[in-house]
Amino acid sequence: MEKKFSREAADPQNPSWAALVRRPAELYAREDDIRSPFARDYTRILHSLAYRRLKHKTQVFFNIENDHICTRMEHVAHVASVACTIARELGLNVELARAMALGHDLGHAPFGHHGEKVLDKISREYLGRRFWHEGNGLRFVDHLELLEDTQKQPRNLNLTYAVRDGIVCHCGEVAHGSLRPRGDCALPLEDISEPGRVQPATWEGCVVKISDKIAYLGRDIEDAESLGFMDEASREELRGIVRRKDDSAVNTTVIIHSLIIDLCCCSSPEKGLCLSPESVEFLEGIRKFNYRRIYSHQMLGPFMRYAELVLNELFGELMRYYSGGHFAWQAFEENRRFHPELAQSFMRWLALYCDPSVIPPNLPSGLLSPAAQNEKPYGRLDSQEIYVQAVLDFISGMTDRYAVKVYNELLTY
Repeated sequence: MEKKFSREAADPQNPSWAALVRRPAELYAREDDIRSPFARDYTRILHSLAYRRLKHKTQVFFNIENDHICTRMEHVAHVASVACTIARELGLNVELARAMALGHDLGHAPFGHHGEKVLDKISREYLGRRFWHEGNGLRFVDHLELLEDTQKQPRNLNLTYAVRDGIVCHCGEVAHGSLRPRGDCALPLEDISEPGRVQPATWEGCVVKISDKIAYLGRDIEDAESLGFMDEASREELRGIVRRKDDSAVNTTVIIHSLIIDLCCCSSPEKGLCLSPESVEFLEGIRKFNYRRIYSHQMLGPFMRYAELVLNELFGELMRYYSGGHFAWQAFEENRRFHPELAQSFMRWLALYCDPSVIPPNLPSGLLSPAAQNEKPYGRLDSQEIYVQAVLDFISGMTDRYAVKVYNELLTY
């Protein structure tokens, strides 16, 4: 039997197929490749450094020594699981949903959403524009993340339009009304300047958007319980929210299963992706509970202040070496003895993404070759704005663990 959305899937029969699989530049070809364009995107994301770093990036709770607390990597795995289940049941392209879900949070800063707020404040002050993780995710996959080609040359990822669209358009409210794609595959994605303002171009992108909300609510409750954030009053309030829907236990499995089944039953191409009124109330109740009882908990205060200190100090230290319209390579090199890890990694970053003509010939050994065949988004570092962007990119790509490590270097001299 044909599934509800089979005729809407992003597959070769879709009238927009050519636009959906369009890439910023062509990838190297293999005659014996058996993967679809979206399956190829999935493996390119899976092999990227940005994806690997998600295992040490905060989801909600900063606890780098606790192996059982949800990290950003576990979160994207949950989203992929939910999205693929929904896409398969509705008859949509599962490979596209999986690739989008895996890559949707590549742009997150260290220290979770609070780290994002700190970098946003810096970006507004120095660049006059927002820092938002969806836009930063698109920036990373378009300009910064690299993979070696068959000749061992680092090159940009060059993901398909559909996957890039799913990354930059995955946020926004979903509880009320219904979700449906905008359908426009000609929109330049780099022109999107605000989160949540533009719907995804595909039904699969809409599935990932709502899967992101379904996946995190129950998992955050489990972490809050294990870390002691939940008192008896909180537990009783939560039980009351769940009892209004059914008598099941309150855990990730129950919340995810209930919402997936409801979404698949209620949705159609005519109505869009939608939940029943009861599930909308349930989802909104859980969301408000989490914000009131977990995300605003006083126990998160020290973490938030620490994250702000670490990121601001790292930014301030790196900004000391730009003045008079240029980066002082020599001064930075001279200070390398005080913070060798920070200096080495930042110089490696600039060597890879600046025009080779501005790279000093006597840089320390071990830096990646400035002759790598990738885009050089910082050019000749001709302005403070370009340099600030380089610093923000560098810091936003860090894991929590690495940000703490290089910050601690600033305390020793």
